[in-house]
Parts: sequence; structure tokens; C-alpha cells
Amino acid sequence: MSLSSLVLVINCGSSSLKFSVMPVNDGQPLLFGLAERLGLDNAVITVKDSAGNKSVLSLESASHHEALKVLFATLRSKNLIDSLAAIGHRVAHGGSDFKHSVLITPEVIEKIQALSVLAPLHNPANLTGIEAAQALLPSLPHIAVFDTAFHQTLAPAAYTYAIPYEYQQKYQVRRYGFHGTSHRYIAEQARAMLDLNQDDHGILVAHLGNGSSICAVKNGHSVDTSMGMTPLEGLVMGTRSGDLDFGAAAYIASCTQQPIEKIYQTVNNASGLYGISGISSDCRTLQEARENGNERAGLAIDVMVHRLARHLGAHLTSLSRLDALVFTGGIGENSALIRELTIERLSVLGLKLDKQKNSDMVGGRSGVISAEGFPTIAVIPTNEEKMIAMDAAQIAQLA
Repeated sequence: MSLSSLVLVINCGSSSLKFSVMPVNDGQPLLFGLAERLGLDNAVITVKDSAGNKSVLSLESASHHEALKVLFATLRSKNLIDSLAAIGHRVAHGGSDFKHSVLITPEVIEKIQALSVLAPLHNPANLTGIEAAQALLPSLPHIAVFDTAFHQTLAPAAYTYAIPYEYQQKYQVRRYGFHGTSHRYIAEQARAMLDLNQDDHGILVAHLGNGSSICAVKNGHSVDTSMGMTPLEGLVMGTRSGDLDFGAAAYIASCTQQPIEKIYQTVNNASGLYGISGISSDCRTLQEARENGNERAGLAIDVMVHRLARHLGAHLTSLSRLDALVFTGGIGENSALIRELTIERLSVLGLKLDKQKNSDMVGGRSGVISAEGFPTIAVIPTNEEKMIAMDAAQIAQLA
């Protein structure tokens, strides 16, 4: 392995910082971990290596800058800091400005800051990580990889909302889509694994996790997706409502005398699986509760599956053909139950599972789970970090 083939991938949230040191030609990180509870008194950083060793360190100032200082000190102690070729930063919203990953310059930072109005919970946190990392390692190329970039191939008919057109022109109100790095990775992996014609194929990707979205991929390009201007639209998620009649939101605001900001917070943080079940946003917990007869847990799963199947059917109309339906993400990769219930609802499309293959395809396994002679259904674990590392390494070579 070349020393210059390592990329540090950073995914910075408002109170957390995920990281991994990725060899570009291998999907497995040499080092990875999470700094959490940043901004609080009990902030810690957990570092794990490929051998399974783990260390948990307290952070004195509980800031992103301090977390990166500790991380970089750890990299130095393991003789990895001088082997980094680049740092890849995950950025949530690139608006219409960024169609590809880019080298971070002052102008790029200004645009990401300006786009914070479209992603106020994500872009400012992403910028915090970028600025802290640049301050500590200014000599390395820093690359921004945008969740929205893959969906910039959507046609106007797919991204335009049916509201007064001047809102799109003046305020950039349109569908952007998210999870683009995951959808792009899965689309490439599925095409290779199934030996599909690069210029004539259609794939539906269901990225299911705490945040979930669908993407219709035609000949390698995103042509439709379920998330919208923000990651709130579309599927039922852990704490997000997904699609919601705006009239219902206005009615709730009127009945409860809550401002729109409070309603927005509720549909983002206290809805979805958690809101229906009243128990948890974790699908595993709800499956167990469902098995034990908890009706609200069962309802939460039923609503999630109903919405998922409905969106998959709708997204199919954006393709000319269907070569594969691929499940990915934490739920998509590990919940045989959710896959089974979803495919049952899609039997009208001629889809059918091999129940044994479906049951076995968990825990990071990749493969086809459809019954013999029926349209292909597959499970492919996503690897956004690898995609970010590949983009960063390629752009760094040109920098």
C-alpha cells in the first residue's frame, strides 16, 4: 500500500465528528471513530483500529478543534499523519452550485456558508469541521463531497415544486435530494456486480436508516429521488415524518398555537417511527416490540413499509426499465423483515423474494435475494467513506 494512498474522511455534525482513515484502494478503514457530545462537559473521542483495538479519550475543551487535535495526535503516534494525501469532508448541501466534489478554496467556503440557509442544521457544522481541519493541517488538500451533487442530473420536471415559480428563482426552493454519495456508490456497485449494460440500465436504490431515501438511477445518473429541498421529505424515518400534508401542519399549528419553527422541529426530531410508536426511533427495537404484541410499534413499521413501497412504485415510473432493486443502509442491509414486508406490497410489479436468501443476507453481506426467475432484488452494503476517499484522492492529484 502506497503511503500517499491514505485519505482522512471527516463527517462533522453540530455536536459530533465522525472520521475514518481510508486506503483509497480498499474499502476497510485503518482507523475510525467518533467524537461525540461536543459542546458539553462530558465530550469524548473514541478511536478504533482495524485490529479491533479501541481507546476512549476525554476532550478538555469539548470543541471540534480539540477533537481534531486529539485525532491528529493519535495519527502521529501511529505514524499515519505523514501518509495522508488529502482530507475529504462530507458536506450536506451543495445547492445548484456543486455538481461534483471540489477542492476547497475560500470561494467554495463562501458558497457553502451561503447555502447554510438551505441546510441550517448541517452546513454550518460541516464548515466547522473544514475550518478546524484546515487550521491544523493547512498543507494538505481539503476536498468537499456533497450529499446533493449526484442528484444534480434531475430534470426540471423532477426537481420543480408546484408553487409560484419565483420562489425557485428567487429563493432556490426546489428538490435537491440527499444521500447522493451512498446512492452513487450503490449504483456503481450494482452495475458491476450484476454486469449491467452501462448505457442501458435502470436501478432503484432504497437507502434505509435513521434517515432514508430512494433514488431512481438511469444509466448511472440520478433521475428521481424522494428527499427534497431538505432531508425531511419522502419516506418515514427514525424521527422525521417524511411526506406531510402542509394543511395538516398548518392545522396543528393553529390547534396548538405553536409557531412554524416549533412544528418544523417536531416533524424533524419527534416524528417518524418514534412519533408513531412512542417507544423508539430504532427499527430493531420496534421489530422486537412488534413481535411482543405492541400495536403502536407494529403500526409504525406498517406505515414505514407502506410509504416505502409506494415511493418505490412511483420512482419506477422515472425509469425505462428495471434491472434491480437494491436495499442498503443500516435497515436496508440488516432488516430481513422490512425487506420482506416491502416486497410483499410490490408483488404487483412481479417482485418476489427467496425467503432463505433474504433471511441470510444481513451483517454486511452482499448478494441477490430475489427468487429464481424473478426480477433482481439485491442487498449491497453502502460505503460512503470509500466514495469520499476516492473523490478526495482523485481531486488531490490534480491540485
